[in-house]
This record gives sequence, structure tokens and C-alpha cells, in this order.
Amino acid sequence: MITTLLTPTHLATSVMAVPPLSRRPDCTLDEEANERIVRHLEAGGVRLLLYGGNANLYHVPLPEYEAILAMLARIVGPVTLVIPSAGPSYGMLLDQAKIIRRFAFPTVMVLPQQGITTSVGVATGIRRFVEAAGVPALLYIKHDGFIEPEEVAALDRDGLLSGIKYATVRSDASVDPYLRRLVEVVDRGRIISGIGEQPAIIHIRDFELGGFTSGCVCVAPRLSQQMLAAMRRGAWEEAERIRSLFRPLEDLRNRINPIRVLHRAVAGAGIAPTGPLLPLLSNVDPHEEPAIDAAAAALLAADRAALA
Repeated sequence: MITTLLTPTHLATSVMAVPPLSRRPDCTLDEEANERIVRHLEAGGVRLLLYGGNANLYHVPLPEYEAILAMLARIVGPVTLVIPSAGPSYGMLLDQAKIIRRFAFPTVMVLPQQGITTSVGVATGIRRFVEAAGVPALLYIKHDGFIEPEEVAALDRDGLLSGIKYATVRSDASVDPYLRRLVEVVDRGRIISGIGEQPAIIHIRDFELGGFTSGCVCVAPRLSQQMLAAMRRGAWEEAERIRSLFRPLEDLRNRINPIRVLHRAVAGAGIAPTGPLLPLLSNVDPHEEPAIDAAAAALLAADRAALA
């Protein structure tokens, strides 16, 4: 496991995968299955792993948190950088910070808390979390009103951030006044497009962001890596061609639920069993599984063809 700080160089060379977290039928951690997902990603060239929303870390009980971090440290390869998440509540952040100090993760993402927040309060909470955890935070911006760009810039100037995952959904990703302001006050190379392959081309071409995160990369890591490489060399038509291959599975994620569909897709493609989702989430309905499995299988087949 890489323990050096996350840098723009990492973002330029690897998609940041956001994997699901596999559990056995009794909801205990399935380390073997989680390692299979990691090996599949690493075999496709992915070297950045972010365990957050798709891993449903929003709802993990505190007594399990240390076991999750210990497992992640064991299962990743020596040249992979893994980022766990903490939060989203302030109390949980402080409790988890004590556990994070026992490990060598170079950064931790702060899960966004929706509602009952102010921009100044979020900034203060992140400052106190970083002080308690002893590592810089990866800031996750998922909706307007969470934290203003000027507060983000102040945190960044003070060395409290390793990067910013930007994932606010827009009807037109090219029309985004918040992101326009954010790239004016923060080094855009440290901002990560955080909504998968679909808006990544606009975010990297038009806003010059440093990289992108993906859930579907867990099914097709080679294709996602090839898309990143195409964008880096300005081959936008090639990037768009690859992006279209992700569209069927992404459409299902958008229509049903991004976390729940990806959780099923990894299992449905035969990569690894993922088991039950921890409450307060639930697995997809059985009648939704065939369409997800078919889209995931087609994407995996395209990924294998890319290898050939």
C-alpha cells in the first residue's frame, strides 16, 4: 500500500475506483471477495481505490470501522493508494479519527452530510477532523450549499486537503457556475470529477480537472483507464467512444440507484460476490437483477476485448 500523499500525478495516471464492499450473508466482511475486486482493478491498471459511498461506509457501526481499515490495508497491492472514508456526522468523524491514527493511510475522504449544516460549520468540522486524524482530508462536494468555494480555498491554503472530489449533478455538466468559481480559487489539478465516466469528458476537457472517479471501473478497469489515457492526449472522440460503452450500466444506476446497482453489477458480472448491503440501504429488487447482470456482463466482455 502506498502511504505517500495523494498528488495530481496519481490522478493523471489512474482512475480513482470507488468499489463496493463485499459482505457475507450474515453481513460480516468478506475479505476474500473484497480482495478479488481489488485484484480485478489492479490487473486493469487501476492504482487509486476510494472506499466511500459505494462501500456504504455511511452506515458502518463504529466497532466495525477498525476491521474495515485493517482489511483494506491488507488486501491492496504495494503500488496501490487506498483512501477510506469517515463521517458523515461530526461525532462520527471525531470517533473515527482516533482509529485512523492507528493506520498509515495518507488521506481520508470526509463523507458529505446533507442538511443541518452551514458552509462555515463544515469547514470548521473538517479542520478539527484533520487535526484529530493526523492526515489531510479528501473533500467530497456533492450538492450546492454544502461548502462555498472560498471556504474550500482556505482549507486548501492551510494544507488541510489532499484533493476535492466534485460530484454535484447538473442537467448540463458544462453549465456549472459553482465549479467555474472553484477552479478559480483552487488548483484545478487537485479537483477530481466525481460522477463516473458520463461527465468526465466535459470536466477534464472544459474545466481541466485532474482526474475522475468511477464505480463502473470495478467492472471494466481497462476501458476506464483507456478513457483516461485518451483524454490525457486530447483524443476526445476515442474517449467518447469508450464512454458510450459504460452508458447502459450507468443508465441503470441513474434510474434505480447508483450504489445498489453497482453492488449487484460486480456480483452479476462474476467478478466477486458482494452479498447484502448494510442497512439503511437494501439490495436491488430481484426483478431488476437480469437487466443489471446483462449490462455488467456486456461491459466486462468489452473490457476483455480491450485487453486483446
